[in-house]
Amino acid sequence: MASMNFSSSKQFVRPPQRGIFPLDHFAECKPEKEIYLQCLKDSSQQHNKCREFSKQYLECRMEKELMAKENLEDLGYSEHARVVNAKEYDKSKEKEGYVAGKHIDRSTMKWWWEK
Repeated sequence: MASMNFSSSKQFVRPPQRGIFPLDHFAECKPEKEIYLQCLKDSSQQHNKCREFSKQYLECRMEKELMAKENLEDLGYSEHARVVNAKEYDKSKEKEGYVAGKHIDRSTMKWWWEK
């Protein structure tokens, strides 16, 4: 069955906010990427511990013109954006039997459409 378009106006596709950038076909930044990915693997995917490696990877991409040059502070690499003393959530509440939403008393609460 053929699909029908009932709108008379033309649909416009908006480009991504940061634009598009070419893939690294010639592996120009592969060493930086591999170091960053290895750091993520070693740190249980905690990206804040691999911040410098991701910064080096983005700098490489900008140098090789694989992405537009931008101020790294605008990309989240300023000192005030640094994550300090982040801890991985240990799920201690769940281990003790906590279930999200179980503490809510439904007899006294109503949804907005039930009022």
